[in-house]
Amino acid sequence: MGTGPFAVPSFEALRADGYEIAMVVTKPQPPVKSRRGPPPAPVRTWAEEHQLPIYDPLSINDDEAVAQLCDLQADLLIVCDYGQILKPPALESAKLGGINLHGSLLPAYRGAAPVQWALLNGDEVTGVSVIHMTPRLDGGPIVITRETAIRDDETAGELEERLSEIGVDATLESVAMLSRWDGTSTIGEMQDASKVTKAPRLKKSDGEIDWGRTAREIDCHVRGMQPWPIAFTLFPVDGKPPMRLAIKKIEILDEPSDGRSSGEMVVSDGLLVATADRMIKIKRLQPAGKKEMSSVDFLRGNQPAAGTRLFS
Repeated sequence: MGTGPFAVPSFEALRADGYEIAMVVTKPQPPVKSRRGPPPAPVRTWAEEHQLPIYDPLSINDDEAVAQLCDLQADLLIVCDYGQILKPPALESAKLGGINLHGSLLPAYRGAAPVQWALLNGDEVTGVSVIHMTPRLDGGPIVITRETAIRDDETAGELEERLSEIGVDATLESVAMLSRWDGTSTIGEMQDASKVTKAPRLKKSDGEIDWGRTAREIDCHVRGMQPWPIAFTLFPVDGKPPMRLAIKKIEILDEPSDGRSSGEMVVSDGLLVATADRMIKIKRLQPAGKKEMSSVDFLRGNQPAAGTRLFS
């Protein structure tokens, strides 16, 4: 059971290892609202490429869907990046219940955006966890974890892709453990409820940059907001509404802000901005309605007046 790209490497590894996939359950395709066609559905695309049976109920927990699952007589449900929470009847449809591959070191970052929140909070280490599923969101006992250091220049999209590959071995090992499980005892280690943190789904407004934060915090914010919803700020334009700038890449400089106001701009081989402690250089940005560019190229047609500030 899965929908997004995080699931595909593990699902493909199971298929390649010869496990019998009775059915691929994924979210239904939403109505097409643009000429670009439906949004990407990586698990559906993967299943179609390998001619695997696909089932896409609106709710996996309604009576018809649970009956379909029971008819499969599956040994194990394998869930990753699916988008629905399984209730007890759905979980009980398989002999061994279900396992879920999650993009954090549980119990940290339960929820829809664990990779992004690890970056936003400036964590140095993250990983993946495979849990034996319970009806409580991400709350089951932990079967296996794998840790990895977060790279200094890594975006959330890059980290998520890397974690999806790290999750392959964890998933295969967990399936092997479940195949030997007698079902009479708890498999895995119970999560410490006192260490639970949440990773709620991001909104477009979460991309807003607060220039009053430290340079390190802003760098984590910019990287954590990619590929969506993207960090943004507003650039003042004389006599016109401010210009929205998506900020794609920054560099933290050794130069202190030296009493400049947060968000104050300085032109020096590109666009420099004052933060709570140090100056940062905006390396890549994208004005609303235009292509991504370097700040050097942006400044050719947009020179800020001395002392003006970026704001949100």
